[in-house]
Amino acid sequence: MNIVLLEPEIPANTGNIGRTCVATGTRLHLIKPLGFSLDEKHLRRAGMDYWKELDVTVYENYEDFLLKNPGAKVFYATTKARRAYTAVTFDADCFLMFGKESAGIPEEILKDHEETCIRIPMIGETRSLNLSNAAAIVLYEALRQQDFAGMKCTGELHRLTW
Repeated sequence: MNIVLLEPEIPANTGNIGRTCVATGTRLHLIKPLGFSLDEKHLRRAGMDYWKELDVTVYENYEDFLLKNPGAKVFYATTKARRAYTAVTFDADCFLMFGKESAGIPEEILKDHEETCIRIPMIGETRSLNLSNAAAIVLYEALRQQDFAGMKCTGELHRLTW
């Protein structure tokens, strides 16, 4: 599974998403320009000590991403989509793209990919969810559709037993 952040602006969101990627075996793709340096302490703090274990690739721009991932099946998460993220079938190697916090994915990109644009349903006039929350919601649905392949789905108590 792959998460793509198009021009992310807030280091804490990217750090949180990076930690989620490590916990799920998901690759993270970052498309410049980034609104922060990859060595910022806020990024490391949000990703905790997991950042060094992250499989991350950085691209110069959206065109560079497309060039280096030919034929990639990309789902574009946007509040402008007509279809809920639960209404599509995710492949194990698909890419889940999220836009920058202040503006989302540009409409010029969305218009060319209407069939793979997805949204998270919300009530009323809510503009959007936090980027790291939205990424986790969609990623875990995609992983659920793959029966959480390779993931630990049970746990044990530390001091007591079930």
